[in-house]
This record gives sequence, structure tokens and C-alpha cells, in this order.
Amino acid sequence: MDFLDNLLLNTDSYKASHWLQYPPGTDATFFYVESRGGVYDRTVFFGLQAILKQYLSRRVTDADIDQARDLFAAHGEPFNEAGWRDIVRRHEGRLPLRIRAVPEGTVVPTHQALVTIESTDPRAFWVPSYLETQLLRLWYPVTVATVSWHARQTIRQFLERTSDDPDGQLPFKLHDFGARGVSSTESAAIGGLSHLVNFLGTDTVSGLLAARAWYHEPLAGFSIPAAEHSTITAWGREREVDAYRNMLRQFARPGAIVAVVSDSYDIFRAVSEHWGRTLREEVIASGATVVIRPDSGDPVEVVHQCLVRLDEAFGHTVNGKGYKVLDHVRLIQGDGVNPTSIRAILERITSAGYATDNLAFGMGGALLQRLDRDTQKFALKCSAARVDGRWIDVYKDPVTDKGKASKRGRMTLARDVQTGQYRTVPLRGDAIALDPADAPGCEDAMVTVWEDGRLLQDWTLAQVRERAAAERL
Repeated sequence: MDFLDNLLLNTDSYKASHWLQYPPGTDATFFYVESRGGVYDRTVFFGLQAILKQYLSRRVTDADIDQARDLFAAHGEPFNEAGWRDIVRRHEGRLPLRIRAVPEGTVVPTHQALVTIESTDPRAFWVPSYLETQLLRLWYPVTVATVSWHARQTIRQFLERTSDDPDGQLPFKLHDFGARGVSSTESAAIGGLSHLVNFLGTDTVSGLLAARAWYHEPLAGFSIPAAEHSTITAWGREREVDAYRNMLRQFARPGAIVAVVSDSYDIFRAVSEHWGRTLREEVIASGATVVIRPDSGDPVEVVHQCLVRLDEAFGHTVNGKGYKVLDHVRLIQGDGVNPTSIRAILERITSAGYATDNLAFGMGGALLQRLDRDTQKFALKCSAARVDGRWIDVYKDPVTDKGKASKRGRMTLARDVQTGQYRTVPLRGDAIALDPADAPGCEDAMVTVWEDGRLLQDWTLAQVRERAAAERL
């Protein structure tokens, strides 16, 4: 969409007037991003690199300025044409900013600074504020990665309790089904990629392309042949078993995995009669693992009943931890899946003696769309301004909502080298990074990722995954 490519128009309307609203003598500003709490008590930092590469790396041009000037004039907003022309002339269109952040994949408790943004040119002190709209969209990849990471923690706990191979099983236990439920292809790309920080299973192709474009990952995730309702119901109700047999003939090979949605009519009849009797020997002879997908009803009850019926038909082995692992077949639950239902389902099947090996999950809307900026209460705020050569604290502290009180001053994030705990600490004067004397026993948890139009850190998805996987609840 070329008409959306102008960074100067990738903002809120009122931002165009803000350069006129700072105190006379202002020549620098400092902003930060934090999660002020929310559903989860810690977040997985991810996605800033994608924003920097996709949006901020493109240099501002005179043509961009012409378009923005004309639109804002008609729109009713003043526009800093001279300021932007100056950036084109003196900075060759590169944005005079310094952005520091924790390395991507880092798991950080809420209420801590994750990113800082500051101006580097006294004439362009107003630029960080102008870019708030785009930069705060960081909330989306962070929140998706956080939801996915917390689901990973839950699944891992049950795997460690019930599986002989928790590390081998975990990467494929939560599959991204969310591409069709998001608002745009861009959301599918960013959200799908954010899930891939934690898992390897996805049907969101856009996420694979994003991993290639932004994080140096040639192939970030995997999928398998799978049926949808139309490819089953097109055979007609009376030929339901033929639709299933066709899936076996097309895709079932020794060592292969094929998923078949089986609730188009009666999931329990499909499991017990079609799969458990009519097709049982064909399933076994194929050498494949057939994954049955229920897609309706109460997830906790349906999954349990399906496991019991498949167990009756195909049998099981008991693993080293004393839990049953089905022979030849598995289940994937993709309806009604969210972090709460994942735990409830796993608690039920574990109490019934079944290993988590038997089950995978598909998560769609709850993974990529059923969240917003308030899920983790994300905010980007100004915390300092230099006026007449002196830094002053900038903050809000509304009496009507103390949860919206903002941080003050220039800051960074410190990490205690012994305990690993994080805390936001002040910076002295014009210092860019933490002086160890100001936080004994701590290291600066932030690094400069962007300065004056240039990307200084270029993480791979492998590095991001390693950091996220290293942290556990």
C-alpha cells in the first residue's frame, strides 16, 4: 500500500502541532516505553527491530514533506515543514534519534522501562514525540510474544510432569491458527512472527516471511497437511468415512503426520466408529501418526472423551513417568483455546492418566487478535526535557488514576548480576548508559539499537528464541 508509506503521515493528527507546544528554550526530549501491568506480570520484549527496519529505516524525502504539508494544511493542522526540510538537508533524511532497548527476547517484569527514545539534534527535539504513534505499536508484538510465552510455560510444566521427552515435544505444542482472524496481512506477519519466538508450529505464512525479512531466519516454522471442514463435508455425510480414507491415501506415509478435522457431524461417532473401527487397520498400516481434530463443544470434556475413545480403539503404552501415550494417533484442539483453557484441558487429561504427548493446541483469535494495548497497559511517555540547557523531569500523576502515573527523568534499565532482577534507574546528566557507580552490582540491561538513522543491533530470531527460552516461571 504505497499510499501508507510516508512516515510523516504515520502519526496521529494532533502530533503535527506538538512542535509548537514545548517550552521556549527546549532543545532535547527523552521518552520511554513500559508495560504498566496487565494480565501478565512479565513481558517478552520483541518486535522493535521489525518496526525500525520496516518504517524508520526509510529516509525522509522532500516528496514526503510535500505530501504531508498539503494534507495537514487541508486537514486543519500546522506542520513543521521547515523542521523536516532541515532533517532532509543536514541529516540526509535520517532521523536524529537514539533508541536504546533491552535485547529482543528478554523477559522483563512489568513496570520497568523497556525502551528509551531521545533526540540527538537540538533543532529536532520534537521528533521523538512525532513518532510515538508508530513506535508504541510495539505493544502488539510484545503482547503476542508474551501470551505465547506464558502458554509455553504452562505446557512445559505439564510436559515435564508427564512426558519422557518434554524438550522435544514442546516446540510443536502450540500451533498458530490466527491468520484469518486478524485485521490485516501486516498484523498476521507481525503477530505470527511474535508467536514463533516461542514455538515452531504455524499456519500463518506471513509470519514466515516476516522472519526472513526482519530476523534472518530462512524458515521459522513448520506445518503439516490438514483437512478443513469443506474438504470433509464435500464428500457428503453418507461418505464421511471416504473423506477420511482419502486423507490417509493422500498423505499418510511412514513417519508422516496428518491432521483431520472430525467433528463435522458427530465427533464421538467419527472417533469410535470411523477411525476406531473402519479405518483402524489402515491407520496402523500407513505408519503415519493421524491427528484427530475436534472443533466444537466444551474443549475440556470433548478432549477427554476423545482421548478415552481413541485409547479404546488404538491402545497405548505407559511411559517412564507412568502416563499413557496413545499408539498411532493424537489429538489437536483448535477451538476455544486460550491460556486458561489450555491449563484446564491439561489438568483434566493429566488427572485421567494421559501424557501431554497426546495433545497439541491450535490457537487463533486468542493468540493474535483477542488483545489490545491495555492487555499489558503499554505506554510511551516523555520523562525529561532539556530547557535552557537544564534537564527537567517531565511526568504525569493524575489524582483520578494512580496507575497512570509516569516515570520521571532520563533513565535506563539495570539488571542485578547476582539475582537477575531488573529495576529502572536514573541516568546522570547527559549520560547515555548506566554508570556502574550509580547501581553497584548491576549492569545496564539496555543497549543502543538505533542512532541517527542507523540500526546498530541486528538480532537473529535464533538469538531471540534463545533468550526467551532461557527464562522460566
